[in-house]
Amino acid sequence: MPFIKRDPEGKIIGLFGERQADAEEELSVNDKDIIEFLESKDYSEYTNHLLNQSDTHFIRVLEDLIDILLDKHVFLLTDLPEAAQDKLLKRKKIRKKHIKSILSEEDDNIF
Repeated sequence: MPFIKRDPEGKIIGLFGERQADAEEELSVNDKDIIEFLESKDYSEYTNHLLNQSDTHFIRVLEDLIDILLDKHVFLLTDLPEAAQDKLLKRKKIRKKHIKSILSEEDDNIF
């Protein structure tokens, strides 16, 4: 049975397979509130949110996979189309700057 999250008006805004801090109420999958949610526009927006969130995490997995394949010389960066090369290099540059900023913030908090 799924656990649900409700908005302040009591409307379901999320379904979870496991209990969450903000979703402790458990309902039968046949409950009218769950059926209404699954048939609503809110569910479509909810699934779009989940897909977008999943895409973000999956992109990171793909970047790691590409790095491993490049490190093992399975293929060269130049084997990819130029647009793909540019995107990968830009993300690496942005991530490197982000990591540096996080590390410098941690250094500031040492003392």
